[in-house]
Amino acid sequence: MELKHAAENYGVLLVNLGTPDAPTTPAVRSYLNQFLSDPRVVDVPKWLWQCILKGAILPFRSPRAAKAYQSIWWYEGSPLRVISEKQQKALTNALLFGTGHKLQVELAMTYGNPSIPGALQRLFDAGVNKVVVLPLFPQYSCSTTAAVFDGIADALKKQRLIPELRSIHHYHDHPAFISAMVGKVRAHWQANGKGEHLLMSFHGIPQRYADEGDPYERHCHETAIAIAGALGLSDSEWTISFQSRVGREQWLMPYTDETLKGMPAKGIKNLDVICPAFSVDCLETLEEIKEENCEYFEEAGGEQYRYIDCLNDSPCHIQMMVTLVKEQLVGW
Repeated sequence: MELKHAAENYGVLLVNLGTPDAPTTPAVRSYLNQFLSDPRVVDVPKWLWQCILKGAILPFRSPRAAKAYQSIWWYEGSPLRVISEKQQKALTNALLFGTGHKLQVELAMTYGNPSIPGALQRLFDAGVNKVVVLPLFPQYSCSTTAAVFDGIADALKKQRLIPELRSIHHYHDHPAFISAMVGKVRAHWQANGKGEHLLMSFHGIPQRYADEGDPYERHCHETAIAIAGALGLSDSEWTISFQSRVGREQWLMPYTDETLKGMPAKGIKNLDVICPAFSVDCLETLEEIKEENCEYFEEAGGEQYRYIDCLNDSPCHIQMMVTLVKEQLVGW
C-alpha cells in the first residue's frame, strides 16, 4: 500500500459493518467466519472460540443465515451494500459543492467487501493525504466503531507515510442526527398515520461489555430520549429495546422480541418501530424486525405494526453526513 504525496487532498472513508458477497452458504460462511473471529465481537479465548466457531456455529448457522439473506436480497445485491453505495455517491455529490476542498469518498466494510485496505488504497491512489473516517454507527461500541479503528490500524501497519486521520467517534446525540431521525418518523406518520406507541429497537451487546465500560447502552438511551423529546412523546408513548442477542450470556435489556410479545397484553396494538442504531437497512432490520418480530407482535394480538425504514440514502441523512464531515475539516 503506497500513499502518493500531495499538497492538500482530502478524502472521506465511510465504513459500515459488512455483508456477504452473495446469499449462499459458502459466501455467508466466509463472512461469518471473518466477523465472528474478531475479538472485538466475541472476546472468548481464541483457541476455545475457534473450536466452537468452526466446529459448531459455522456449519449450522451459515445455511440458516443464507436462507435469511435470500429472503431480503435484492436483484442488485445485498441491501446494505446497494444502499451504502448510494450513500457514497450522494455524499460525493453533496461534498462537491460548498466545502472548498478536493474530496473523494470511498466506502468500506469492516468485514467483507469492499474492504478497508482496498478503500484506503483507492484514496491513496487518488493522492489523498487527509482522511475523515466516518463509521456509520451513531452510538459508539467496542464491537462496531472500535473494530473500524482496528481495521484501519492494521491496514496502515506497513505504511511508511500514513495520512492524517480525523475520526468521528460517535454522533448519537448530534443535532443533525436527531433532526434526521425525527424527520424520518414525522414523514412516515404523515404518509401512514401515527401509531399509538413508538418502539425504538437498538442492536444489542452483551451486558458485560457495558459493565466493563462500553458507552453503547448510555448512548442508545440518550438517542432514544432525544428522539422522543423532539417528537413530543410522553414517557408512556415510547419504549426502548435491544435486538439480535446471541448465545446464553445476558445482553442489554429489555429484549425486542420479548417486548413485542408482551405489548398487546398491555393494550398496545397499534405500533410504529424504528431502529436508530442502523444507518442502512440490512438483515437485522428487514428480516428480523420488519418480518420476524412483526409476526411475534401479531401472534400476541397486535393489530397494526409499521416498520419505519432506516435513514438510508435519504437527503436528510446525506446532509447529516455533510455536516459531520465539514465539522472535521475545520482548521485542517
